[in-house]
Amino acid sequence: MEPGIALLGLLRAERERLQNRLTETARFHDTLDVLAGPILRAGATPRREVGVEIVTGLDRVRLERAAISESVAHDRQTMHTGAVGREESEHTLDEDRRQLARGVRVRAMYGRRAGSVPDMAQHLRARAELGVEIRTSPVVPMNMLLADENFALLPTDLHDPAAGTIVARGAALVGSYLALYEYCWQCATPYGEDSPADRGGAGLSEQQVVALHMLASGVKDEEIARNLGVSLRTASRLLSEVMQELGAASRFEAGVKAARLGWLDAKSGTSADPM
Repeated sequence: MEPGIALLGLLRAERERLQNRLTETARFHDTLDVLAGPILRAGATPRREVGVEIVTGLDRVRLERAAISESVAHDRQTMHTGAVGREESEHTLDEDRRQLARGVRVRAMYGRRAGSVPDMAQHLRARAELGVEIRTSPVVPMNMLLADENFALLPTDLHDPAAGTIVARGAALVGSYLALYEYCWQCATPYGEDSPADRGGAGLSEQQVVALHMLASGVKDEEIARNLGVSLRTASRLLSEVMQELGAASRFEAGVKAARLGWLDAKSGTSADPM
């Protein structure tokens, strides 16, 4: 199975985990309201709200996006699964100029094939010249917009863009999506740099690197095998090969050495790219 497909499997599992977390968080707040609502409302410090809304209709989605983008104070992150039209490109550049002028850090992630489309190549170059940090990846799991830790725009259906958009609010929820973004960002290649044939150091294939990232994240062998679409025996062999390449005697040591050598960063065999 292609590593990109395996990553999508991981992201689907992460999405389910986040949905379960949202349900648990909402249940927790409901219980808290019943048990201590009057005390909390009387206090001076407001509690951190978590909310989710599904927005439909292109005009409404654009309004939500504009409002969220204007509220950004520190960081704005986006993922793009495909090409953007000329009108959207011009709007994005205007948005970039305003936010960068306010000192906002702007990051954007695109599919690696985007640079092969002339209009998109020009768009990426224009954004990079403005100061936007751009990376490309073989697989971009979904369209996503994150504003600080306060807001997230996400698709309700990865395969049907017209199905609606999720507007998530609150650091308790958005922080999880931000962690997912950071993971994808570290696996992506900085714009303008050649994509290495392998990402895990000398001799590692992309499949081995995917296994290495899961190992470093504490994922069990059975789940690694399932996400890679291989047998448990094959997954164990891949991990053994990674450990041998690292000269590690244990899984824990392999994860530590991989992090120290920069094998878990955006470019194999180098220090982490400054962001």
